[in-house]
Amino acid sequence: MSCPRARPICGETPPFVPTIRDGRVYGRGAGDMKAGVVSYCMAFAALKRAGLQPAAEVQLQAVIEEECTGNGALATMLAMPRADAAIIPEPGPGVDAYYSAEVGVVWAWVTVSGRPAHVRDMQSGINAIEAANVIAGAFKDYEAERNRAENIHAAFHGVNHPVNVNFGTIQGGEWNSSVATRCRIGMRVGVMLGYSARQVREDIERLVARAATDDRLRGAQVKLEFKGFMAEACELSVETDIGRLSRRSYADATGSELRGMPILGLTDARHFVLYGDIPCMVFGPDAQEIHGIDESVGIESMHGITRTIALTMAQWCGVERA
Repeated sequence: MSCPRARPICGETPPFVPTIRDGRVYGRGAGDMKAGVVSYCMAFAALKRAGLQPAAEVQLQAVIEEECTGNGALATMLAMPRADAAIIPEPGPGVDAYYSAEVGVVWAWVTVSGRPAHVRDMQSGINAIEAANVIAGAFKDYEAERNRAENIHAAFHGVNHPVNVNFGTIQGGEWNSSVATRCRIGMRVGVMLGYSARQVREDIERLVARAATDDRLRGAQVKLEFKGFMAEACELSVETDIGRLSRRSYADATGSELRGMPILGLTDARHFVLYGDIPCMVFGPDAQEIHGIDESVGIESMHGITRTIALTMAQWCGVERA
Protein backbone atom coordinates (compact mmCIF):
# COMPACT_ATOMS: atom_id res chain seq x y z
CA MET A 1 0.00 0.00 0.00
CA SER A 2 1.62 3.26 -1.11
CA CYS A 3 1.28 6.66 0.52
CA PRO A 4 0.17 9.66 -1.57
CA ARG A 5 3.03 12.13 -1.80
CA ALA A 6 0.72 14.98 -0.81
CA ARG A 7 0.22 13.53 2.66
CA PRO A 8 2.86 14.98 5.05
CA ILE A 9 2.75 11.98 7.39
CA CYS A 10 4.20 9.69 4.73
CA GLY A 11 7.90 9.30 4.01
CA GLU A 12 9.64 9.31 0.66
CA THR A 13 10.26 5.57 1.00
CA PRO A 14 8.82 2.81 3.24
CA PRO A 15 10.45 2.74 6.71
CA PHE A 16 11.72 -0.84 6.44
CA VAL A 17 13.13 -0.50 2.92
CA PRO A 18 16.65 0.93 3.29
CA THR A 19 17.33 3.59 0.69
CA ILE A 20 20.30 5.80 -0.15
CA ARG A 21 19.57 9.34 -1.27
CA ASP A 22 21.95 12.28 -1.46
CA GLY A 23 24.64 10.63 0.64
CA ARG A 24 22.28 9.47 3.39
CA VAL A 25 20.81 6.10 4.36
CA TYR A 26 17.06 6.27 5.00
CA GLY A 27 15.04 3.77 7.02
CA ARG A 28 13.59 3.09 10.45
CA GLY A 29 16.42 2.97 12.96
CA ALA A 30 19.03 4.00 10.38
CA GLY A 31 20.37 6.67 12.70
CA ASP A 32 19.16 5.43 16.08
CA MET A 33 20.99 3.37 16.31
CA LYS A 34 21.91 0.96 13.58
CA ALA A 35 24.52 3.44 12.36
CA GLY A 36 26.30 3.40 15.73
CA VAL A 37 26.29 -0.41 15.85
CA VAL A 38 27.68 -0.57 12.31
CA SER A 39 30.35 1.98 13.17
CA TYR A 40 31.77 0.11 16.13
CA CYS A 41 31.56 -3.26 14.36
CA MET A 42 33.39 -1.83 11.36
CA ALA A 43 36.02 -0.28 13.66
CA PHE A 44 36.98 -3.81 14.69
CA ALA A 45 36.87 -4.92 11.05
CA ALA A 46 39.16 -2.06 10.05
CA LEU A 47 41.82 -3.13 12.55
CA LYS A 48 41.50 -6.72 11.36
CA ARG A 49 41.94 -5.70 7.71
CA ALA A 50 45.11 -3.91 8.76
CA GLY A 51 46.33 -7.17 10.31
CA LEU A 52 45.97 -5.79 13.84
CA GLN A 53 43.95 -6.34 16.96
CA PRO A 54 43.68 -4.49 20.29
CA ALA A 55 46.47 -5.40 22.68
CA ALA A 56 44.01 -5.37 25.59
CA GLU A 57 40.53 -6.76 26.15
CA VAL A 58 37.74 -4.78 24.54
CA GLN A 59 34.08 -5.45 25.31
CA LEU A 60 31.57 -4.96 22.51
CA GLN A 61 28.12 -4.73 24.05
CA ALA A 62 24.92 -4.70 21.99
CA VAL A 63 22.02 -4.38 24.41
CA ILE A 64 18.35 -3.48 24.40
CA GLU A 65 16.12 -0.98 26.13
CA GLU A 66 18.15 2.10 26.94
CA GLU A 67 14.92 4.04 26.43
CA CYS A 68 12.91 1.61 28.53
CA THR A 69 14.58 0.60 31.84
CA GLY A 70 18.18 0.36 30.59
CA ASN A 71 18.35 -3.11 32.10
CA GLY A 72 20.29 -4.50 29.15
CA ALA A 73 23.32 -2.29 29.75
CA LEU A 74 23.08 -2.59 33.53
CA ALA A 75 22.96 -6.40 33.43
CA THR A 76 25.89 -6.54 31.02
CA MET A 77 27.94 -4.12 33.09
CA LEU A 78 27.38 -6.26 36.18
CA ALA A 79 28.17 -9.52 34.36
CA MET A 80 31.35 -8.39 32.59
CA PRO A 81 34.73 -7.39 34.08
CA ARG A 82 34.89 -3.70 34.96
CA ALA A 83 35.99 -1.57 32.03
CA ASP A 84 38.45 1.33 32.25
CA ALA A 85 36.30 3.46 29.94
CA ALA A 86 33.30 3.22 27.63
CA ILE A 87 32.22 4.65 24.28
CA ILE A 88 28.58 4.73 23.22
CA PRO A 89 28.04 5.65 19.53
CA GLU A 90 24.66 7.33 19.95
CA PRO A 91 23.69 9.50 16.97
CA GLY A 92 24.34 13.20 16.88
CA PRO A 93 21.27 15.38 16.27
CA GLY A 94 21.93 16.37 12.67
CA VAL A 95 25.67 16.79 13.25
CA ASP A 96 28.54 14.71 14.57
CA ALA A 97 28.38 15.50 18.28
CA TYR A 98 29.20 14.27 21.75
CA TYR A 99 26.73 14.45 24.62
CA SER A 100 27.73 16.67 27.53
CA ALA A 101 24.68 15.95 29.70
CA GLU A 102 21.38 14.11 29.52
CA VAL A 103 18.07 14.38 31.33
CA GLY A 104 16.55 11.63 33.44
CA VAL A 105 13.16 10.05 32.91
CA VAL A 106 10.24 8.76 34.98
CA TRP A 107 7.48 6.68 33.43
CA ALA A 108 4.04 6.58 35.02
CA TRP A 109 0.57 5.31 34.16
CA VAL A 110 -2.74 6.69 35.36
CA THR A 111 -5.85 4.51 35.11
CA VAL A 112 -9.23 6.18 35.59
CA SER A 113 -12.33 4.07 36.17
CA GLY A 114 -15.59 5.95 35.61
CA ARG A 115 -19.27 5.01 35.48
CA PRO A 116 -20.64 3.53 32.25
CA ALA A 117 -23.90 4.74 30.76
CA HIS A 118 -25.70 4.82 27.43
CA VAL A 119 -24.94 7.99 25.50
CA ARG A 120 -28.59 9.06 25.80
CA ASP A 121 -28.08 9.19 29.58
CA MET A 122 -24.47 10.34 29.51
CA GLN A 123 -25.02 12.87 32.29
CA SER A 124 -25.56 9.98 34.68
CA GLY A 125 -22.18 8.45 33.85
CA ILE A 126 -18.58 9.45 34.44
CA ASN A 127 -16.53 9.48 31.25
CA ALA A 128 -13.10 8.00 32.06
CA ILE A 129 -11.51 9.43 28.92
CA GLU A 130 -12.60 12.97 29.76
CA ALA A 131 -11.49 12.46 33.36
CA ALA A 132 -8.07 11.24 32.23
CA ASN A 133 -7.71 14.37 30.11
CA VAL A 134 -8.32 16.48 33.22
CA ILE A 135 -5.40 14.73 34.90
CA ALA A 136 -3.19 15.16 31.83
CA GLY A 137 -4.00 18.86 31.76
CA ALA A 138 -2.77 19.21 35.35
CA PHE A 139 0.78 18.67 34.13
CA LYS A 140 0.92 21.71 31.85
CA ASP A 141 1.64 24.16 34.66
CA TYR A 142 4.11 21.70 36.19
CA GLU A 143 6.01 21.43 32.92
CA ALA A 144 6.21 25.21 32.64
CA GLU A 145 7.40 25.52 36.24
CA ARG A 146 10.14 22.90 35.79
CA ASN A 147 11.38 24.84 32.74
CA ARG A 148 11.76 28.12 34.60
CA ALA A 149 15.32 29.45 34.35
CA GLU A 150 16.05 28.97 38.05
CA ASN A 151 15.21 25.26 37.77
CA ILE A 152 17.55 24.56 34.84
CA HIS A 153 21.01 23.17 35.54
CA ALA A 154 23.93 25.11 34.06
CA ALA A 155 24.73 22.16 31.77
CA PHE A 156 21.46 22.86 29.93
CA HIS A 157 21.69 26.64 29.71
CA GLY A 158 20.72 27.83 26.25
CA VAL A 159 18.52 24.80 25.57
CA ASN A 160 14.89 25.68 24.94
CA HIS A 161 12.40 23.76 27.08
CA PRO A 162 14.69 20.94 28.30
CA VAL A 163 12.16 19.28 30.62
CA ASN A 164 9.33 17.63 28.73
CA VAL A 165 6.15 15.89 29.90
CA ASN A 166 4.89 13.59 27.18
CA PHE A 167 1.67 11.58 27.16
CA GLY A 168 2.64 8.81 24.81
CA THR A 169 -0.08 6.18 25.16
CA ILE A 170 -3.81 6.09 25.78
CA GLN A 171 -6.17 3.13 26.02
CA GLY A 172 -9.79 3.63 26.86
CA GLY A 173 -13.46 3.21 26.19
CA GLU A 174 -15.58 0.37 24.88
CA TRP A 175 -17.46 1.82 21.90
CA ASN A 176 -18.63 5.15 20.56
CA SER A 177 -22.14 5.06 21.98
CA SER A 178 -21.20 4.30 25.59
CA VAL A 179 -19.75 6.58 28.23
CA ALA A 180 -16.19 5.29 28.60
CA THR A 181 -15.75 3.08 31.65
CA ARG A 182 -11.97 3.02 31.83
CA CYS A 183 -9.03 4.97 30.45
CA ARG A 184 -5.30 4.42 30.94
CA ILE A 185 -2.73 7.03 29.94
CA GLY A 186 1.04 6.64 29.96
CA MET A 187 3.39 9.54 30.55
CA ARG A 188 7.10 10.21 30.32
CA VAL A 189 8.33 13.01 32.59
CA GLY A 190 11.80 14.47 32.20
CA VAL A 191 14.20 14.87 35.14
CA MET A 192 16.57 17.84 35.24
CA LEU A 193 20.10 17.62 36.61
CA GLY A 194 20.08 18.61 40.26
CA TYR A 195 16.56 17.23 40.72
CA SER A 196 16.20 13.53 41.48
CA ALA A 197 13.95 10.96 39.84
CA ARG A 198 12.42 10.31 43.26
CA GLN A 199 11.49 13.99 43.57
CA VAL A 200 9.81 13.83 40.16
CA ARG A 201 7.92 10.72 41.26
CA GLU A 202 6.68 12.58 44.33
CA ASP A 203 5.63 15.50 42.11
CA ILE A 204 3.61 13.14 39.90
CA GLU A 205 1.94 11.59 42.94
CA ARG A 206 1.02 15.02 44.25
CA LEU A 207 -0.34 16.29 40.91
CA VAL A 208 -2.43 13.20 40.26
CA ALA A 209 -3.85 13.22 43.80
CA ARG A 210 -4.79 16.88 43.45
CA ALA A 211 -6.37 16.41 40.03
CA ALA A 212 -8.39 13.47 41.35
CA THR A 213 -10.27 15.90 43.63
CA ASP A 214 -11.53 17.92 40.66
CA ASP A 215 -15.34 18.04 40.48
CA ARG A 216 -15.18 16.53 36.98
CA LEU A 217 -13.72 13.35 38.52
CA ARG A 218 -16.24 13.08 41.33
CA GLY A 219 -17.14 9.39 41.71
CA ALA A 220 -14.25 8.19 39.54
CA GLN A 221 -11.46 5.95 40.78
CA VAL A 222 -7.87 6.89 39.98
CA LYS A 223 -4.92 4.49 40.08
CA LEU A 224 -1.29 5.61 39.65
CA GLU A 225 1.51 3.18 38.75
CA PHE A 226 5.25 3.55 38.25
CA LYS A 227 7.11 0.93 36.27
CA GLY A 228 9.42 0.54 33.34
CA PHE A 229 11.60 3.56 33.91
CA MET A 230 13.00 5.69 36.68
CA ALA A 231 16.33 7.07 35.55
CA GLU A 232 18.49 9.85 36.95
CA ALA A 233 19.88 12.74 34.91
CA CYS A 234 23.59 12.56 34.22
CA GLU A 235 26.42 14.95 33.38
CA LEU A 236 29.06 13.52 31.05
CA SER A 237 32.48 15.07 31.50
CA VAL A 238 34.69 15.11 28.43
CA GLU A 239 37.67 16.17 30.52
CA THR A 240 38.60 12.55 31.08
CA ASP A 241 41.25 10.46 29.38
CA ILE A 242 38.71 8.78 27.12
CA GLY A 243 37.01 12.09 26.40
CA ARG A 244 40.23 13.85 25.37
CA LEU A 245 41.41 10.87 23.31
CA SER A 246 38.09 10.51 21.50
CA ARG A 247 38.00 14.17 20.54
CA ARG A 248 41.62 14.07 19.37
CA SER A 249 40.96 10.91 17.35
CA TYR A 250 37.94 12.53 15.71
CA ALA A 251 40.02 15.55 14.75
CA ASP A 252 42.72 13.28 13.29
CA ALA A 253 40.15 11.20 11.41
CA THR A 254 38.01 14.00 9.98
CA GLY A 255 39.95 17.24 10.22
CA SER A 256 37.20 18.87 12.27
CA GLU A 257 35.98 18.98 15.87
CA LEU A 258 33.17 17.15 17.60
CA ARG A 259 30.48 19.50 18.87
CA GLY A 260 29.31 19.13 22.43
CA MET A 261 25.68 19.46 23.46
CA PRO A 262 23.27 18.32 26.17
CA ILE A 263 20.41 16.10 25.07
CA LEU A 264 16.79 15.92 26.14
CA GLY A 265 16.77 12.14 25.98
CA LEU A 266 19.05 9.72 27.74
CA THR A 267 21.50 6.91 27.06
CA ASP A 268 23.04 3.96 28.87
CA ALA A 269 25.96 6.20 29.81
CA ARG A 270 24.24 6.85 33.12
CA HIS A 271 24.89 3.27 34.23
CA PHE A 272 28.61 3.52 33.57
CA VAL A 273 29.04 7.01 35.04
CA LEU A 274 26.63 6.98 38.00
CA TYR A 275 26.86 3.38 39.14
CA GLY A 276 30.06 1.94 37.69
CA ASP A 277 32.37 4.95 38.12
CA ILE A 278 33.46 4.33 34.53
CA PRO A 279 34.18 7.40 32.37
CA CYS A 280 32.04 7.33 29.26
CA MET A 281 32.15 9.22 25.98
CA VAL A 282 28.93 9.37 23.96
CA PHE A 283 29.25 10.42 20.32
CA GLY A 284 28.00 9.20 16.97
CA PRO A 285 27.14 9.94 13.35
CA ASP A 286 24.72 12.65 12.31
CA ALA A 287 21.13 11.41 12.30
CA GLN A 288 17.93 13.20 11.40
CA GLU A 289 14.26 12.49 12.16
CA ILE A 290 15.04 9.71 14.64
CA HIS A 291 11.90 7.89 15.81
CA GLY A 292 10.16 9.73 12.99
CA ILE A 293 9.37 9.76 9.28
CA ASP A 294 12.28 9.43 6.85
CA GLU A 295 14.86 8.78 9.56
CA SER A 296 18.32 8.99 8.04
CA VAL A 297 22.05 9.03 8.73
CA GLY A 298 24.95 10.51 6.76
CA ILE A 299 27.23 7.95 5.14
CA GLU A 300 30.35 10.12 5.30
CA SER A 301 29.56 10.83 8.95
CA MET A 302 29.45 7.09 9.64
CA HIS A 303 32.86 6.75 8.02
CA GLY A 304 34.27 9.47 10.27
CA ILE A 305 32.83 7.95 13.44
CA THR A 306 34.10 4.49 12.44
CA ARG A 307 37.63 5.83 11.94
CA THR A 308 37.39 7.71 15.23
CA ILE A 309 36.41 4.61 17.20
CA ALA A 310 39.14 2.55 15.52
CA LEU A 311 41.81 5.16 16.28
CA THR A 312 40.63 5.61 19.85
CA MET A 313 40.60 1.87 20.47
CA ALA A 314 44.07 1.44 18.96
CA GLN A 315 45.59 4.24 21.03
CA TRP A 316 43.81 3.35 24.25
CA CYS A 317 44.65 -0.36 24.14
CA GLY A 318 47.68 -0.43 21.91
CA VAL A 319 47.72 -2.90 19.01
CA GLU A 320 49.39 -6.18 18.17
CA ARG A 321 49.49 -8.44 15.15
CA ALA A 322 46.24 -10.33 14.68
